[in-house]
Amino acid sequence: MGWLGPAELEALRLSLRVSFWATLVTLPFGIFVAYALARWRFPGRQLLNGLVHLPLILPPVVTGYLLLLTFGIQGPLGKLLAELGIVVAFRWTGAALAAGIMAFPLMVRAIRLSIEAVDPKLEQAGATLGASRPFVFATVTLPMILPGVIAGAILAFAKAMGEFGATITFVSNIPGQTQTLPSAVYAFLQVPGGENAATRLVVVSIIIAMGALLLSEYVGRRAAERVSGS
Repeated sequence: MGWLGPAELEALRLSLRVSFWATLVTLPFGIFVAYALARWRFPGRQLLNGLVHLPLILPPVVTGYLLLLTFGIQGPLGKLLAELGIVVAFRWTGAALAAGIMAFPLMVRAIRLSIEAVDPKLEQAGATLGASRPFVFATVTLPMILPGVIAGAILAFAKAMGEFGATITFVSNIPGQTQTLPSAVYAFLQVPGGENAATRLVVVSIIIAMGALLLSEYVGRRAAERVSGS
């Protein structure tokens, strides 16, 4: 990465950090929500499904503004967190929150499709042997959907790396603190002579995105082969 300047490297490092934590923190919730949507029938299921996929439909700037209203210093949750000494608005943690929310629908969808491909009779067989539902999930379901979980995590990571609208609205574009790859590209394009730096970051973004998509496709294919028994 010697061809990247200090500011570009800092944006890349921050993007990797934000994407890693956005994926890691949302993954347990993604598995739970995907399982609930795939296996359970309960009042409000369609509403939950709509809320999960809402970030895909809303303009990212709207999502960022809603995050600012909710988690800003004067927001209901932001004020509560501030009393505990936790501030996410205009911090890298806020960038991770925004990126995680925007990537969450892709993660849930990939994991849900993997769960739906598993024959429920396999889970029922474990239950008839007296195993608890969490034990059946951990020993039967999770090993079978693990490739799908990995694929969902990879897609979420790639989406988090490319998130711009919600992030810049919620945490602004502060170099070294909240300036991720997309924000850095935008910033470089606003100054004379910044096109070369922006182009280098675009190349890095394309490489990361294509690598993530190819890896996700490979893992997804392996998951389908594993479930089908071939």
